Amino acid sequence: MLDINFDPFPLLTTERLILRQMNPGDAKEVYFLRSDDEVMTYVGRPKCPSIEEAVKWIEMVEDSRIKNEGITWAITLKNEPILAGIFSFWKIDKENYRAEAGYILHPSHQKKGIANEALSTMLHYGFHTLKFHSVEANIDPENRASQNLLERNGFIREAYFKENFFFDGKFYDSAIYSLLAPVK
Repeated sequence: MLDINFDPFPLLTTERLILRQMNPGDAKEVYFLRSDDEVMTYVGRPKCPSIEEAVKWIEMVEDSRIKNEGITWAITLKNEPILAGIFSFWKIDKENYRAEAGYILHPSHQKKGIANEALSTMLHYGFHTLKFHSVEANIDPENRASQNLLERNGFIREAYFKENFFFDGKFYDSAIYSLLAPVK
């Protein structure tokens, strides 16, 4: 079984990015990301109704980290400390060495390679430090950008579920993508 400890918080960096701990100062950007029509198009969850609720969400992801149940990074550019996106491992299945990856990125930062850079860094940490055997992503099959991001990072589609997800009065399909740890 995996033995995970996210204390201290794992700060990750790349050539352009900092993957850091979220804090209450990120609430305005979190609110935007979790309430914007474009960003939330394929998320399948209720939009964040207020900055106060964004603060509660930040507290919830911090509580998950403290309990070693999940980890969420605030993505920022090194030269711009404002939140550009949110990337996470959640639904960590310690018995099976598996986690689900989730992510959202501000529209002004899309199509610049930022999501690819953040995801590949997060995956390296997941496989090499946390010792995950596999990582999955559950996406809306209509989300071509997410599909392309996952495939660029070596994920393969393992399942397609017809109308298995009910949200906002409608049934939606789901596609499950998965990536195994690199062979040593």
